[in-house]
Amino acid sequence: MENIKVIIWGFGAMGSGMANMLLNKKGVEIVGICDRNKARVNRSMYDVLGVERGDRPEVIINNDIEKVIGDKHVDVAILATDSFTAKAFDKIKLILEKKINIVSTAEEMAYPKAQEPELTKKLDEIAKANGVTVLGTGINPGLIMDLLVVALTGACIDVDHIKAERVNSLSPFGHAVMVEQGVGITVDEFNKGVKDGTLAGHVGFSESVGMITDAIGWKLSDKVKQTMAPIVSNVYRKTKYVEVQPGNVAGCNMLGYGYVDGDLKVEMVHPQQVEPQLEGTDTGDYITIKGTPDINMSIKPEVPGGIGTIAMCVNMIPHVINSKAGLKTMLDLPVPRAIMGDMRDLIDRD
Repeated sequence: MENIKVIIWGFGAMGSGMANMLLNKKGVEIVGICDRNKARVNRSMYDVLGVERGDRPEVIINNDIEKVIGDKHVDVAILATDSFTAKAFDKIKLILEKKINIVSTAEEMAYPKAQEPELTKKLDEIAKANGVTVLGTGINPGLIMDLLVVALTGACIDVDHIKAERVNSLSPFGHAVMVEQGVGITVDEFNKGVKDGTLAGHVGFSESVGMITDAIGWKLSDKVKQTMAPIVSNVYRKTKYVEVQPGNVAGCNMLGYGYVDGDLKVEMVHPQQVEPQLEGTDTGDYITIKGTPDINMSIKPEVPGGIGTIAMCVNMIPHVINSKAGLKTMLDLPVPRAIMGDMRDLIDRD
C-alpha cells in the first residue's frame, strides 16, 4: 500500500508543527504545502522547518491551493488557517469538491452545528456528495473540555452538574490566537474589543457545551452564555509571536455557562495566558462531575495546547480516512490514540 498522502494548508505554528510530526511517522508523506506568508512562499518545506530533506521528495511552499493540489493524489488535507466555520467554509468546500478528506483546526468546526447549523448541513451534504469526510478537532475544543468529559460520564448512572476547567499557557500558539485573545494590547483596548465584539477570546465554549449536552441527552435552554476578562501582566513577557509589556494584557479569563430547563448544568472555566509561570500560575486540566458517582479528574500540569492540537489532528488522520462520508465530530469517530507504528496499518482496506 502506498503512503498516505497529506497536504497542509496554513504553515504557521500549528501547520508547521504537524509537518514535523508527520515527517517522523511511518506510512505517511507530505505532498504539498499552501501558505500565504511571503517569508515562506517558494521556499522548501524542509528549509523552513530546519530539517534535513534526505532522500525525500522536495516540497515547495506555494500560496495557490489549486497549484498545491494540482492533479496529484491526496488522501487528507490538514486545514490550519481559521477559527470560525464561516471563514473556513470556502476553503473546506474547495477541498471537499476535490474529493479530499479534511482535518480542520478551526475551533468552531469541532461541533459546528452549535453556532452554524445551516453551514453544517451544507458541509455534510458536500462531503457526502464527494465521498469524503471532514472533521474539526484539536486539544480544546476536541478533547480536554468536551470529549474527555463525555467519556468520564460513561461511568455515571446519572449526572447532575459538570464543570470543566483548563488553566493553560498560550505561549506555543501563533499570531492568530494572540489576536483572538487580546494578548499584548492595553486593558482599555481589551475592554473595547469585548464591548464591540471584535475580540473573540477563547473560541469553543458553545462547541464544547453543545458536544457534551448532545452526547448525554441534555437539551440546552438557550445559547451558551460566556464572559471574558483580561489577565493583566505585572512583568514583561515574550514568546515567539508576541511581547507583553507590564500593565498590558497577557491573556484572557473566559467563563461559560450552559443551562438545561433553566438550571445551570455545564460550567466552563478557562483562564489562559502567555508565560503563566512568570507570575506563579500553575497550569492544569480539571473535570468535576456531580452525579452517581461523583467524578473528579485532575491533570497537572496541563496537557500542552500546542503539542496536543498537533497530535490530535495527525492522530485522527486514519480514522477520518476510514469514516463514512460526511461531516463528523469527535463523538462519531474511534477514540483518539497515539500512532507509534505504520499509519497505513490502521487504514481499512475494504
